Amino acid sequence: MEKLSRGQLEYLLKDFAKRWLAHDGLWFQEVEKIYGLDEAIRIDAGAWEHFTINEAQRIMDFLGIEPGGGLPALKEALHYRLYALLNRQELIESDKNKLVFRMVDCRVQSARKRKNLPDFPCRPVGLVEFSGFARTIDSRIKTRCLHCPPGEHPEDSYCAWEFTI
Repeated sequence: MEKLSRGQLEYLLKDFAKRWLAHDGLWFQEVEKIYGLDEAIRIDAGAWEHFTINEAQRIMDFLGIEPGGGLPALKEALHYRLYALLNRQELIESDKNKLVFRMVDCRVQSARKRKNLPDFPCRPVGLVEFSGFARTIDSRIKTRCLHCPPGEHPEDSYCAWEFTI
C-alpha cells in the first residue's frame, strides 16, 4: 500500500466501501431467499444493532471523540460511516438541539430504481441503525424517522432522520 498514490488510495477506499455494501446486499438476498423478506429484515436489523455500535465506536476512536459529545460529535462522525463514500447525503442544522440527516442519493435505492424495482423497505433496519449509531455517540440523542421506505418519500431524498438532544 505504501507504493500507491493518493489517488489510488482514495479509489481503493471507495472500492472497499463498495465491496462491503455488495457483500451486505448479497448476504441479505440469500437470507431473503431462504426465510422471506420479513424474516430477512428482522435478522438484518439484529446484525445492524451490533454493527452500528461497533462502527460508531471505531469512528469515535479514530477522531478522538469522547462519548457525550452531543450533536456536533454526531455530525462529525456521520461523515465517516462506510457508506458515506458511496451515497450523497446532507446534514441540516436548524438549531443547536436538532440535526437532520438526509440521504439524497442512496446507492442501494438508486440501483433498484434503475432496475424498475420498488424501493427497498429499509425503515425497520434504519431505525435500529441510526438510533444505535447516535446513542453510541451520545446516549442523550433521540432519533426520529422523518421519511424512509416503505413509506412515501420526496423525490429529493430517500430517507431523512432527525436527531435531537
